Amino acid sequence: MARYTVGLTGGIASGKSLVSAQFRALGVPVLDADQVSRWVVEPGRPALAEIALRFGPEVLLDDGQLDRRRMREIVFADPGARLELERITHPRIRAHIREWLDAQQAPYCILENAILFESGMDALVDRVVVVDVPEALQRARLVDRDGIDPVLVERMLAAQSSRELRRSRADDIIENTGTIEQTAESVRRLHESYLTRATAARGASGTTTG
Repeated sequence: MARYTVGLTGGIASGKSLVSAQFRALGVPVLDADQVSRWVVEPGRPALAEIALRFGPEVLLDDGQLDRRRMREIVFADPGARLELERITHPRIRAHIREWLDAQQAPYCILENAILFESGMDALVDRVVVVDVPEALQRARLVDRDGIDPVLVERMLAAQSSRELRRSRADDIIENTGTIEQTAESVRRLHESYLTRATAARGASGTTTG
């Protein structure tokens, strides 16, 4: 990787999108791995054909797009199916992420990935920041805000690393339980820290470009 990279992760509905938007507002390039996962299964791409062959045509919508809601129901009900889907998509996602990281010219960039640890993509980053909220707040957001069935919510939470594991593997933690302004202040402090770390890393490696 050509640039200092920070991995941004957190439990589902923890506020990763809010935090990544605040980093973007500071001029930091951010790649959302979920957007990459959508891109690799667009109609006409090899991954979608493999998924339809493995899981059947019922996982496709009438317009040929992947029925993400149906796919989500399948993989969170069957761990084996989730592993099959990951086998098809993860190598392609990882290849695209590597290309993007190598192309960055900013002092540092961010890889946003809800399953950073589970997918092994923490190996692609120099430092990890975890956006954290209590699980009760995650459940409330998913059920009340997003209208997701409580049974599916529990399966979604179970499919991710535990809150304790994420916190134990974090280099930095953003406690996203206060106001938007408080979260933004946490982001600003980390931004300054990452700029300093990126400069030091470039000096240590002898890099002079950028």
